[in-house]
Amino acid sequence: MYKHLFVPVDGSDLTHRAMDGSIALALQLGARITGFVVEPEVPITAANSQTENLLNRIKDNASKNEAHAAALLGQFEKRAAAADVTFKAHHVTAYMVSQSIVEEAEKLGCDMIVMVTEGRSRIGKFVFGSHTKEVIIESTLPVLVLR
Repeated sequence: MYKHLFVPVDGSDLTHRAMDGSIALALQLGARITGFVVEPEVPITAANSQTENLLNRIKDNASKNEAHAAALLGQFEKRAAAADVTFKAHHVTAYMVSQSIVEEAEKLGCDMIVMVTEGRSRIGKFVFGSHTKEVIIESTLPVLVLR
């Protein structure tokens, strides 16, 4: 039924749960995994006399984001390979994290999104929001939420 899992990870304390949980699920289903990292894009607000300095900071940030995504997805790939689960790595840089998760999962032909949530309190959800909640609302794909 579900043969292509889309698993966004961000390097937080819960990332290992997303990796391990999705690998266990993939083994049960005979599915493959696309691990995904979306790095936040730095908005350019205004150009001024320090434009060159700003552009250098943006390039530096992009290099750090690229390295972070590669390291994180490399770790995920090693875990999947150890379990003999087919794995592909994918990452983008975008302003809208939740929207990117939904769009990329659909674009890559995945049939389920597997995410981890912290299970914040109502106040925490209000203050910080929830990418998981937004993905559930926006996606036409099934979303499995691990806690």
